[in-house]
Amino acid sequence: MKKLNVSILQFPGTNCDYDTVYAFSRLGHNTSIVWHKEESLPENTELVVVPGGFSYGDYLRCGAIARFSPIMKVLREYAENGGMVLGICNGFQILTEAGLLPGALKRNDKLHFISRHQHLKVVSCKNAFLNRFKEGDIINIPIAHHDGNYYVDEETLSDMEQNAQILLRYCDEDGKEMNVNGSVRHIAGICNREKNVYGLMPHPERAMESILGSSDGERMLEGFRYE
Repeated sequence: MKKLNVSILQFPGTNCDYDTVYAFSRLGHNTSIVWHKEESLPENTELVVVPGGFSYGDYLRCGAIARFSPIMKVLREYAENGGMVLGICNGFQILTEAGLLPGALKRNDKLHFISRHQHLKVVSCKNAFLNRFKEGDIINIPIAHHDGNYYVDEETLSDMEQNAQILLRYCDEDGKEMNVNGSVRHIAGICNREKNVYGLMPHPERAMESILGSSDGERMLEGFRYE
């Protein structure tokens, strides 16, 4: 099985960095923490993960300050050259703020922080991230966010639908789509047109062991191994 070199970005306020290290190390990958002021990635990087947390305390707007960190210039160049990037929760917010993914993450429609296990429906699996699943699979992954309400304009959304950029939707245990936080069309995860930059609000790194409620995150993160 392929072993990857995974670089995990760390900003002031990041709090899921070591959870992410644990998740990828559990799968047998090599991991490196990269501080946000660095101006380069480890030379052998094969996947960059922007983990969850509260970068810069979510001041101004989630991810809005982190996007100006020196490492983000490097990340943009890495992504534009075809490098694989995964943004989880606050990482997803940072990637949208940086323009690496379309749309924006707004305050949850009921203005509450949501923290629980949540069922998701796999919408598109012809990509590196979800290739271990089938379309229509129902999985159970924790969510923990206050600003997870995904928004994008209708024209862009239509293009995303046609290009199979919608990856995951919130649903109930039977697969019926549901409103969790106000996200347009119940979207929980997306990718860019080139399918090398991925973002989702749920936390697969917290779903690595069934004893903790779900191991579905393990299958998600395994996908990069088979890319």
